[in-house]
Amino acid sequence: MALQDLTPQLRTRLSRMERAVGWFVLLATALLLFGFGYYIYNTAARKGWFIQKVNYSTSLNTATGLKEGDPVMLLGFTVGEVTAVEANNPWDPYGVTIFFRVKKPYFGYIWTDSKVKAASADFLGGRRLEILKGTIGVPTVHENTNKVAVGILNAKRFSEEYKTLTAQGKSYEEAMKALNSEARSRRKDFYEPLKAATGHYWLEPAESPAVTERLEAVVDQVQKALPAFLALTNQLTLLLNNGVNVTSNLDAVTASMKPAAENLATLSKQLHGPGALGNWLLPPGGPDQIASALTNANSLVANTDTNLTLLVSELSRSLDSLAGITSNLNSQVQLNTNLVKSVSDTIVHSDEFIQGLKRHWLLRSAFKTPKTNSPSATPATAPAGATRAPNDPFRK
Repeated sequence: MALQDLTPQLRTRLSRMERAVGWFVLLATALLLFGFGYYIYNTAARKGWFIQKVNYSTSLNTATGLKEGDPVMLLGFTVGEVTAVEANNPWDPYGVTIFFRVKKPYFGYIWTDSKVKAASADFLGGRRLEILKGTIGVPTVHENTNKVAVGILNAKRFSEEYKTLTAQGKSYEEAMKALNSEARSRRKDFYEPLKAATGHYWLEPAESPAVTERLEAVVDQVQKALPAFLALTNQLTLLLNNGVNVTSNLDAVTASMKPAAENLATLSKQLHGPGALGNWLLPPGGPDQIASALTNANSLVANTDTNLTLLVSELSRSLDSLAGITSNLNSQVQLNTNLVKSVSDTIVHSDEFIQGLKRHWLLRSAFKTPKTNSPSATPATAPAGATRAPNDPFRK
């Protein structure tokens, strides 16, 4: 149906609806554009698009683990990002050059003695750039009173001035102090305008091996040490087996010594009380018998002492009597001087009496000498005219 065929009321309502839809579409478009603009602004603010940045560069032997867009760290903060990674010429001392930029206000910490280290970021070979804060040197960026970078250090001019000062015999610290003071007073000579600068300020690298290279070195060392380690494990296995055998033997020895230990415990228990050692060494009833024997020995010794005392007293009296007899005999001898002569005559006469009995014919046979089996010696012939003694028993 054509629009002119509609009634005036319908055409009025349709025109109002079209205007409402148009306003809605216009408002939605404005909201969409506002949201898109806010997103772009927020993203730009988050990424630092509105913050001033200074370009730097460094060189490394390899770009392993580094790529464009990686963060750049300083004092533990993310201060910038890597902008490019390019390979150097074959004759350059370093393999690659890393370009990065540092945002405000962190470039104020970067001095001429600052270095860039490619630190390990993970165990998969990833790395990230980390700038080491300068301590003694000249700031690489000249800032105005509002902390806005207006100039970057002229590396060629700085190098020439440094060589001149070192040629004069100044130390590194003295040269840095002199250059720092000159840089403040001669900013136009040391710093070129930042807008006119097209290059990047180069920072000395302090490269450390990547994690993969470290792991490879560790693996190489492990491979070299593996034969010795296996030999050590074999020795340990042998030692453990010997230890098992020793422990089994010790178990057997311990089991065999268990009765002895029990007996020793019983013996020590028996020897715990006073006098237990004597009861254990002596047979049953032995202590009583020893006590009885000691009692008898004591009584015997006492009786022996008594009897010996009596014997000595009796012997003393006998000796006294014998002394009296000998004393009386001595007195009699002294009184009778002829007593010894009488006794001597008595003995002589007794001998003559006995000799006479031997020669008597009746008793001669009783005094004969017994015969023996040994041959008798031939008596020597008496010389002529010899006579026998009057008392010779063979005289006829």
